[in-house]
Amino acid sequence: MSTIDRPSGVRTVTGADILVKSLVDHGVEVIFAYPGGCSMPLHQALTRYAGKIRTILPRHEQGGAFAAQGYSRSTGKPGVVMATSGPGATNLVTAIADAKLDSIPLIAITGQVPTKVIGTDAFQETPIVEVCRGITKHHYLVTDVRDLPRIMKEAFHIATTGRPGPVLIDMPKDVQLTDIEVDWDPPMDLPGYRAEPPKARPEQIRQIAAAIKLARRPILYVGGGVIAAGASDEVRELVRQTGIPVAMTVMGLGAFPSDDPLSLDMLGMHGSVYANYAVRDCDLLIALGVRFDDRVTGKVEAFAKHAKIVHIDIDPSELNKNKEAHIGVVSDVRFALQELNRIVEAPEDIRAWTRQCLVWKEAYPFRYDESFDGILQQHAIRALARLTKQRDTYVTVGVGQHQMWAAQFFPFSRPRTWLSSSGLGTMGFGLPSAMGVQAAHPDALVIDIDGDGSFQMNIQELATCYCEKLPVKVLLLNNQHLGMVVQWEDRFMGSNRAHTYLGPIDHEEASGIGNRNPHAFACDRYPDFVSIAKGYGCGAATVSRKSDLESALTEMIEYPGPFVLDVQVPYQEHVLPMIPSGMTVDDMILE
Repeated sequence: MSTIDRPSGVRTVTGADILVKSLVDHGVEVIFAYPGGCSMPLHQALTRYAGKIRTILPRHEQGGAFAAQGYSRSTGKPGVVMATSGPGATNLVTAIADAKLDSIPLIAITGQVPTKVIGTDAFQETPIVEVCRGITKHHYLVTDVRDLPRIMKEAFHIATTGRPGPVLIDMPKDVQLTDIEVDWDPPMDLPGYRAEPPKARPEQIRQIAAAIKLARRPILYVGGGVIAAGASDEVRELVRQTGIPVAMTVMGLGAFPSDDPLSLDMLGMHGSVYANYAVRDCDLLIALGVRFDDRVTGKVEAFAKHAKIVHIDIDPSELNKNKEAHIGVVSDVRFALQELNRIVEAPEDIRAWTRQCLVWKEAYPFRYDESFDGILQQHAIRALARLTKQRDTYVTVGVGQHQMWAAQFFPFSRPRTWLSSSGLGTMGFGLPSAMGVQAAHPDALVIDIDGDGSFQMNIQELATCYCEKLPVKVLLLNNQHLGMVVQWEDRFMGSNRAHTYLGPIDHEEASGIGNRNPHAFACDRYPDFVSIAKGYGCGAATVSRKSDLESALTEMIEYPGPFVLDVQVPYQEHVLPMIPSGMTVDDMILE
């Protein structure tokens, strides 16, 4: 029961019960929560609502926050994570910053020391609201339990409206224990916060339609804002009506089907040659829900320098921030596209342009050495994509080379099936976010394509997968190195190895040559991921021969619980193409 009978007959509710009931009332079905001294009343309240909300215990607070992100990114609903004060709260910081940069609706709830000792450096006290001030969309320190119903209402509203983002609620222990009579539906108090999404004006829509009509070489530049707005269908309809080719950011993958002839796949630093060439040569760039990130633009003044730029975004701060737009529109992108699709006409002669894009696409496909007798990372990902094509599949990734190869070689046709820490680039994202996806989609096949560096940052969540019966699969591309940093060492630092080898080193032998070639002193593969995974209760296997790969992948996919497939791959492989940081398409490295 969430209410308590008092002798006077007055029915009152504790702050902890108010918070948990508010979660239930806002439709929260799963919370990822790690208890501690200052959040124990909240966890006690969660047990009283066990039939209405599932509490999943992660093995690290960061893992819980990334799991909440996985839940959110794959459903569009706000993810919820809870931690105790002090180190519990600070362990959420990276995932909160990650959610802010990728515009993910996240409710982060932290316990706090009692109000009377705040500011005294009490045991496990940190001023988490101050710590997170610059990385949240909004934040609350609850000092009066009577404010809590309003705060919960506002938190969900803020996290999910406009440009989505994380909201932090810091809850002192004495506030959790205080009981009051409750007004469950208080008015919100958000002066200056615009509740209704902005809408493009009719004259702006007519301007965009006219620009499309007059264009000869138009390109759609589609980002994560399209997915957040639920506007993927509208993008597809616009392409159907106009024939304009589509390039996507890493956040936009899945917004437009990769197997469509007009898909140019991903653009940017490790994007396709054909997407980057098309943006270089276009005369109209229609940017939808993007922020002109440096990993896309390279040298920003040279990006799409011949193009008229249309930029539609719900966040006015993004317009003209990195790249000046000729037509800048503050609008919900779905609304703008719906209105545009009512009046748009195809360019008068786009056929020569689409033919050129198809010529580039045929001439410069993503490629790798298919004759290599071992297993290359690209080959493993392509084989996995082939075996899972007919399944309801979600893919998460860590950060590094494997992330970019997954973006290149695993095709996505639906939004919210590809989950990547894109803006912050957080290693350790893959496994816990897959855990959250699996909790949201229990019947789906959820695969974390990971590298051995990223995987070890949150490897403890294998225990959560096993104990919570979350059958996440891990395709571990194990090259024993921090592969992306190694690639930059090779390209720009004379291949000098500066602490990027993850295996054991004989320091006496290695001391003669510094760290230039530490892999020469490696013995067997380290660590033994198969034994580690089995120690957590998961299925596991290792594979190094190309001829054994398909059967190993099938075993992983069909295994009834969580499974780690350790795929031994070379460390010398590079992600190509590559536009060096701050440079242009004309500086692209192809081999």
